[in-house]
Amino acid sequence: MQVREIIAAAGIAARSLPVADEIVSSVLRRCAAVLRQSVAVVLEANAQDLSRMDKSSPKYDRLELTPGRLAVMASDMESVAALPSPLGKVFSETVRPNGMRIRKVSVPFGLTGIIYEARPNVTFDVFALCFKSGNACLLKGGSDATASNEVLAGIIRDVLKREGIDPNVCTLLPAGREATAELLNAVGIVDLVIPRGSAALIRYVQEHARVPVIETGAGICHTYFDKSGDLTKGQAIITNAKTRRVSVCNALDCLILHQARLADLPFLCEGLSAHNVIIYADEAAYEALRRYYPPTLLCAATEDSFGTEFLDYKMSIRTVPSLNAALAHIARYSSKHSESIISESIDALERFRQAVDAACVYTNVSTAFTDGGQFGFGAEIGISTQKLHARGPMALPELTTYKYLIDGEGQTRE
Repeated sequence: MQVREIIAAAGIAARSLPVADEIVSSVLRRCAAVLRQSVAVVLEANAQDLSRMDKSSPKYDRLELTPGRLAVMASDMESVAALPSPLGKVFSETVRPNGMRIRKVSVPFGLTGIIYEARPNVTFDVFALCFKSGNACLLKGGSDATASNEVLAGIIRDVLKREGIDPNVCTLLPAGREATAELLNAVGIVDLVIPRGSAALIRYVQEHARVPVIETGAGICHTYFDKSGDLTKGQAIITNAKTRRVSVCNALDCLILHQARLADLPFLCEGLSAHNVIIYADEAAYEALRRYYPPTLLCAATEDSFGTEFLDYKMSIRTVPSLNAALAHIARYSSKHSESIISESIDALERFRQAVDAACVYTNVSTAFTDGGQFGFGAEIGISTQKLHARGPMALPELTTYKYLIDGEGQTRE
């Protein structure tokens, strides 16, 4: 079957949704159960994918599946199943003077395409969220994860078949550029495309798509340690934000430090040295760390050290004279994903909240929490950094649009 025919079949399947929410939830729970029973098979397929990738690549951690990660995937799908349906919500209702009743009601987009790279967990997350919100999904995974994606999509499609639901509501497109091009040009069939991956992937989709796109941008994340910052909180937050999982978009890339706290920088970075984090420090920060941080891990920053999403055990440090200077640095280099401040000043916290233009703005919290599951959404499609329709972790509500329902009793207009 040609790619265009595969996409068309998914479009037909989308029109058969939504089905009753109790059936949807049952299907999702069944998929989670089958995944738990299929750990060995999934890990075998994942091992094939991993064997083709250099372990030093930042993508390796994203690609790797483990029993623990599979358990989380199953749990996330069950969490989505337990959430209330986002469909049929009445946002507003009015009755006009002529008796006409107008309601604004949530509905699915229809056929949603997701383009993603070496992240096989996205296969399960996307299906769960799309199916729960009444959407069919077209999955375009990267070639790095072909075997993993095929097994995971196969589990979903087998469950759908057994439940008497058209399996094309979850369609995995072939690897390769041809499928991407067809997806981006499927005008009249595909209702929405969401790219999830590198800045290069997102830019490619923006430049070539003829169907509507919601961006999920790269994460260039900063944490500002204010002159009133608490050291214990600071060390814990900085270490967690940088080292919890370096290959994800909410990982810390740049620590911004108030110059009055330079003497405390060695303490703030103690947890980083334990994880062999390479630091690119500006002149003042370099001097403060020179006698305390491992010399093999300490480098002088260049202009390229800032505005970089490292996706690795690397981080830059910029020293600033004031909160305003920190805000200026963030405004210049931020990807508008996740930004954090560590401070005990109520005025500084409020100024940061108001001034920072990002999808997620944290005060005394690690940026590692930018995640649909952590926000109580069950899972996420991605983190939108744009301002139209969706911003931040995209989950069930963001996969719906709305229409107006107008009821009357024969009213006509003069």
